[in-house]
Amino acid sequence: MLGRFLEISLHAPEIRESLEFYERLGFVQAPVGETWPYPYAVVTDGRLFLGLHGAVIRSPALTFVLPELTRGIDALRQRGVGFDQERVGNDVFNQATFTDPAGHCVNLLEARTFSPPYTASMSASTCGYFVEYGMPVKDAAASAAFWEPLGFVAMEEALLPFARTPLTSDLLNLGLYRTRAFRQPLLTFEDPDMPERLARLREKGVVLSDDMPDSLDDRENAVLIAPEGTRLLLLRSED
Repeated sequence: MLGRFLEISLHAPEIRESLEFYERLGFVQAPVGETWPYPYAVVTDGRLFLGLHGAVIRSPALTFVLPELTRGIDALRQRGVGFDQERVGNDVFNQATFTDPAGHCVNLLEARTFSPPYTASMSASTCGYFVEYGMPVKDAAASAAFWEPLGFVAMEEALLPFARTPLTSDLLNLGLYRTRAFRQPLLTFEDPDMPERLARLREKGVVLSDDMPDSLDDRENAVLIAPEGTRLLLLRSED
């Protein structure tokens, strides 16, 4: 229903600082087009794509490419989606925006704004394997009921390492978080050797935060905070 996942769109007031942060973690830049009339860059680890927008946008936002957007908007409206903004026509770049029940922003574009780099030659980032986009919610059942008709499948609630409801899809997994320790969306990465990864990050001078639920041991898990404010949760997974 939403099309193909494109990027997590982030407002990055100082794009150069954000680029340096992600490249330090092993992300690489993707070639961008001239769609936006402001500074714009994209970084990727081969699985996750982050759009760094120099203009003030609703951030963070999940952005999808939906061809024939006008028809797609009509179909989504029939599913009960209410749109905050629609900008469609023959002389504009077609786009639309809506908000989920927990207040998270979703953008729909009619075409791509960057070209994916050749990922076969890319090495994994220092963060580990990207597993999900974590979304803080007050009512996980209501959020799951909203997202399921849009192409996501809700799984049973996971209680460890903290309470969350996973939603899966072919290109992007979501995690509905019900912990007060996480009040902002998270990019969640996992690896069984995460303590070693954290040690390498410390050697690089990367600042690690322990702003996490008490159930997470800060010797094996950590949070990184990007210059634009994005939070990356690094979790030690089971072998």
